[in-house]
Amino acid sequence: MPSSRFPDRVLAWFERHGRKDLPWQNPREAYRVWVSEIMLQQTQVSTVIPYFERWMRRFPDIETLAAAPEDAVLSLWSGLGYYARARNIHKTARLCTERFEGRLPDNAGELTELPGIGRSTANAILSQAFDHPAAVLDGNVKRLLARHAGIEGWPGAPKVQSKLWLEAQARLPGRSAADYSQAMMDLGALVCTRSNPTCQRCPVSADCRALELDAIDRIPAPRPRRPVPEKTVHMLVLRDGEGRTLLQRRPPSGIWGGLWSLPEGDSKKAALLKLGLNGEDLDGRERGLPDIEHRLTHLRLHIKPALVTLPPAGTLQCGSLRENPDMAWFGREALKGLGLPKPVNDLLQEY
Repeated sequence: MPSSRFPDRVLAWFERHGRKDLPWQNPREAYRVWVSEIMLQQTQVSTVIPYFERWMRRFPDIETLAAAPEDAVLSLWSGLGYYARARNIHKTARLCTERFEGRLPDNAGELTELPGIGRSTANAILSQAFDHPAAVLDGNVKRLLARHAGIEGWPGAPKVQSKLWLEAQARLPGRSAADYSQAMMDLGALVCTRSNPTCQRCPVSADCRALELDAIDRIPAPRPRRPVPEKTVHMLVLRDGEGRTLLQRRPPSGIWGGLWSLPEGDSKKAALLKLGLNGEDLDGRERGLPDIEHRLTHLRLHIKPALVTLPPAGTLQCGSLRENPDMAWFGREALKGLGLPKPVNDLLQEY
């Protein structure tokens, strides 16, 4: 079991070295804490800050977010990845307006019933917004606890994670819950880093088990490596006679779920045929563009785009377009309000 002085040492370190000027700390409100926690999942603070600030300017409270169209939500999330998280934030905002008068509940049971809020996120909200002692277990805290308690193995493994939860619970302070949860995240992010941790600056190094065993480099163990699958997709940047671009909304599940993307197929011919076009009909109005490689968490995507310009006379009116409400033409200004995958947005910006 950890020393009873563990939280006192962590809080003393936070007072001198912790981060106190992050946007979601000023003020520390449940809505702001919640949005920041979802954005910070597998994303660095420096990347999240501009996204968070833009989000709060557009959606300053839960009611505004709940009333917004999904495209507006996904547009502000574009580039952060994991788009299901943005859709879950939107769903949760709407549920909060229906059930909790536009507020997040202040108990773990009701919080974890909301879409996209797991145990650690719920506890971050409770500790930072409501100052309730609650264990937070993000990636930085997992690494810190694994080393201090000498817990070997990959932190994502269920047995290892169960041990980490017990250690996190055992270390909770009797005071300053909000500062303590932030301190644990800061200590993991700034001192107990994945590589080259600065143990001499750590306030709890005196009884760190991994340091005692000279095992800092192997605790915690990395995620087991698996081959990364690869996929090749052909995309069409299709322009009509008015200079608009044809986009198609992707299904809600899967890669880029719910975002607007370019028509695609396993081959350029297949993508064209889905729209009732073929290479012979284009009469030189199609040209290839440089390939794009885009890395997702569990997939390496090879995108082969082609720019297709329709004759000035008109707009494509294929059957699939007339019958598909998730396929439409968009002008340049309209594109700015859509949720677009980053490689698609980059492609449209360039061409």
